[in-house]
Amino acid sequence: MIDIKLLDYLESYLTENRRTRFNKVLSQRTKHFTVATEDVYQLHNTSAVIRSCDVFGIQEVNIVEEINSKRIDREIAMGAQKWVDLNRFHTVKDCIKDLKSKGYQIVATTPHTNDCLLHEFDVTKKSCFFFGRETEGLSQEVLDNADCYLKIPMSGFTESLNISVSAAIILQHVTTKLKQTEINWQLTETERLEKRLDWIKKTIKSYDKIVERYYSKQ
Repeated sequence: MIDIKLLDYLESYLTENRRTRFNKVLSQRTKHFTVATEDVYQLHNTSAVIRSCDVFGIQEVNIVEEINSKRIDREIAMGAQKWVDLNRFHTVKDCIKDLKSKGYQIVATTPHTNDCLLHEFDVTKKSCFFFGRETEGLSQEVLDNADCYLKIPMSGFTESLNISVSAAIILQHVTTKLKQTEINWQLTETERLEKRLDWIKKTIKSYDKIVERYYSKQ
């Protein structure tokens, strides 16, 4: 349970512009869609995907590090990891199990299976978009457990895009279409309060001391 009075007190340490920005960004955040990256080798690709998720309002990113385990490149993510929630998994199996328990359908993004073109995708379904390794693509385990396969239409000699580019294209398209529907895609009120507190904690210096001082006066 969020202490609303504490939240209001903490927000008094923020500038008016910062408070307004937090509320504006939160109003566009969603968990209707999420993203998963599977053992992406190039660190800057994972960081760029996280940045795209922040840009297009995706609140959660799932990172599978079954083979490659590296820290997030802060410089390339440009601080996006502060505002997006990262769920990290050691196996694809655990990631898929967690996502399905939350009601997500598994969407394999692949140029090799012409199952559903991007403009045909049904945005009403709660979905996780899986992106695979740079050269190998998605593992067979993801492909076998996928509920559908999503393809970006291409007309050149090159048959695939960099994963960070693919993620940006897909997320821009599906979030734009989602906001044109009547679906309740925004965060719940509780989720917004939790994120407000989380973002404040990541913004204010001496956060713990300020909280301690607040409760000492109660």
